[in-house]
Amino acid sequence: MNCLFCEIAAGDVSSHRVFEDDTAVAFLDHRPLFPGHVLVVPRRHAETLTDLPPDELGPFFARVRDVTGAVERGMGAAGSFVAANNRISQSVPHFHVHVVPRNPKDGLRGFFWPRGRYDDEAQAADVAARLRAALAGAGD
Repeated sequence: MNCLFCEIAAGDVSSHRVFEDDTAVAFLDHRPLFPGHVLVVPRRHAETLTDLPPDELGPFFARVRDVTGAVERGMGAAGSFVAANNRISQSVPHFHVHVVPRNPKDGLRGFFWPRGRYDDEAQAADVAARLRAALAGAGD
């Protein structure tokens, strides 16, 4: 399998690493939103969040938490933006979490896409019911 992030995790492709252990590897994004923009990837290949084994979720996100604190402290940032894409807009098919330092008036405005509203309470109730049903069937 040719996966850029697996190659970075293995040390076969150079990167500016900021953290690594048996669970995760964190390195600077090569096209950062701001200096200090880090990608945190599971060391073992998982294409999406839903492909990450349940026993690896907690340890992986503990690393994301630690890297987030380091990005904020190390870059003197007032806060951070932490996000992940799942298939859509995922430029490398290996799950990764973006940790971006944020400051007031840095030019980013909330989410990067237009937001809307439900047509009415009935539509919102229908969507919530569909999601509850999907969660109830998740163990099937």
